[in-house]
Amino acid sequence: MSAARGELIRVGIVGAGAVTQLVHLPLLTERADVEVVALADTNEHKARTIAQRFGVPRVLSDAQLFNDADLDAVVICTPNHRHEQQAIGALQAGLHVLVERPLALDAAGAQRVIDAARTAGRVVSVGMHHRFRPDVGALRSFVASGELGRVYAGRVAWMNRRVNLRHTTWRQRPDEAGGGAFMDLGVQSLDLAMWLLGGPTIERVHAIFSSEELEIEDAASVQLDTAEGIAISIEVSWTYTHAEDRHYARVLGLEGSGSLPPLEVYRQLGGRCLNVTPKQPRADEGGSYLGAYRREVDHFLRAARGLVEAPLPRDQVTLARVVEAIYRSGRERREVVL
Repeated sequence: MSAARGELIRVGIVGAGAVTQLVHLPLLTERADVEVVALADTNEHKARTIAQRFGVPRVLSDAQLFNDADLDAVVICTPNHRHEQQAIGALQAGLHVLVERPLALDAAGAQRVIDAARTAGRVVSVGMHHRFRPDVGALRSFVASGELGRVYAGRVAWMNRRVNLRHTTWRQRPDEAGGGAFMDLGVQSLDLAMWLLGGPTIERVHAIFSSEELEIEDAASVQLDTAEGIAISIEVSWTYTHAEDRHYARVLGLEGSGSLPPLEVYRQLGGRCLNVTPKQPRADEGGSYLGAYRREVDHFLRAARGLVEAPLPRDQVTLARVVEAIYRSGRERREVVL
């Protein structure tokens, strides 16, 4: 079934974890134009508890949910290794799909999802909510317009403070997560860098992984060289020793620079360095994090109704190919040429 303009969109959610409970269910159930009709999770007891809390009427298996004739769209919030298969299953069932990152564990899998979406004629959107942040959009526009001059460097860091785990989750199991800290934090950090810089062509990568007790990396430092002459660095960590987490992005150009958060943009004008930071809109209810997700979900629903264009996310195939090269570099401890 495909929702027409103005009709109520019936949505199912697969996965009852944190992002479902903190983001998708609150955002979807607050909308008058959406009905969340079903929830699926391998832990049926958890699914029923969460469904009751948010007023979701049915708990199904993912196979039952995908083949439910009452659904128009599905949101996939399961462990990484299930994304590809579930996205393809939902698309083949005629559903529009919003899938949390990554789209798949490798480039071949991402391409299979793209092919399934093209064949089905349905929307597939990947949960890169930072693309919907006003500060990111503003900085990206400065880069795209050339106002910073030739950009020669981009820096993104996502460093989370050390947390003593009582037990491991799927994120610490490589067969389910596809990797460690870089798959968790680095994929979206790399996507942010690529998005800000307009999708440069990555030619070489060099990654250094660090691990203390886990069999996967808990920190990663990655250097990427592009055909456009931009040096990109990505720094991620699950074990950052500091009073608080640290997340930032910076863009350096010959005539200006920009960073966030908070958004700051400086340019050389008339021989002087001037602050040209645009005024930002008032913070969304729930803060910038939830606000970005709200805009992402709204865009997905509008695309499902045919109100906005939703090109197939082919850039996620390229992103996955770069991530594969990064993991190869980290394993082999050498530079990898794409």
